[in-house]
Amino acid sequence: MKRNRFLYTVLAIILGILIGSIILLVSGTNPIEAYKVIFFGAFGKPKYISWTIVKAVPLILTGLSVAFAFNTGLFNIGAEGQYIVGSIGALVVGLLVDLPPVLHGLVALLAGALCGYIWGAIVGILKAKFEVNEVISSIMMNWIGFYLSNYLLSFPILRNIESDNSYSIKNTASIKILGAWKTSEAGRAVLANNKFLRDILNPPVNFGIIIAIVAALVIWYILKKTTLGYELRAVGFNDKAAEYGGISINKSIVTSMGIAGILAGLAGAITVLGVSGNIGIMAGQEGYGFDGMAVALIAGNNPLGTIPAALLYAGLTYGGGKLTTIGTYSEVVKIIVGIMILFIAMPKLLDMIRFFSNKWSKKDPDKVNKGGANE
Repeated sequence: MKRNRFLYTVLAIILGILIGSIILLVSGTNPIEAYKVIFFGAFGKPKYISWTIVKAVPLILTGLSVAFAFNTGLFNIGAEGQYIVGSIGALVVGLLVDLPPVLHGLVALLAGALCGYIWGAIVGILKAKFEVNEVISSIMMNWIGFYLSNYLLSFPILRNIESDNSYSIKNTASIKILGAWKTSEAGRAVLANNKFLRDILNPPVNFGIIIAIVAALVIWYILKKTTLGYELRAVGFNDKAAEYGGISINKSIVTSMGIAGILAGLAGAITVLGVSGNIGIMAGQEGYGFDGMAVALIAGNNPLGTIPAALLYAGLTYGGGKLTTIGTYSEVVKIIVGIMILFIAMPKLLDMIRFFSNKWSKKDPDKVNKGGANE
């Protein structure tokens, strides 16, 4: 089953690329040239690789959030809201609290994770206690988080009037790799003589990639190797049987949504502490939570699979932004990703494609026999 899922994912990616090639041809663009631009635009230079990794980190974590909930029988459509409140929690601690370096960043990360947990757990409580469908409540929580973020920026203690953004977090809360060293006299001297190192560090490379990989390993371990993971998956597979076995369904639902919220909240915290350094008034939701759903689907809801899936998604979107250099709209990448997800969501269609491809690749035994008899 796992082997089939992996093959179907690869097939869906290939089909997405092939159909994307047709779309590019129709629009008058050479698909080989376009895919070359996308690939080298994402991985062609150290600076591009760094940016691809930076953009993949929140996708790994929001993808993990969605995948974890799905493995426990829940649909976490609220990763976007959990991401937003996670960024709010990290900003408040990173801006208003005085702590020494390293410890400040860790506490701010924990604050973001805690806010994400609360946001996810609320959805779990609504489902466990009041039987509110988690899809509906999590979507509503997305909008509450969105407007809450904009509302908080109306307070002078947080908002920088000159830029319509919040004030930037303190340097002690930053989780950028070698952040303070880059601006020191010794750091500038080293970077001035080392182009490769300068290209790697100029993007906001941060410790988020390490956190994301560790989170993926921890979630995989929880689901596959622990009693908690067994109980959560049992409730998702058959809640009545799990209840008969002595597992608390309500507790499992709240725990599952809370853990999913922690992951998405961490994504928001890492973005503030390691990339932007602040939050701004939003005209619309940023979409990291919804992109995380796409990453989870591409990964087949496998926690470890979210890492390559997020890198693929980030590479396509970041490299795809450079398609304008050859006169092509970058939105074609969204079409390609959408086609991939469409095929991944239709395993029966892929079964048919696989069946007919196998049938056509085999020789008709009757024709072989007739040929032998005629000879």
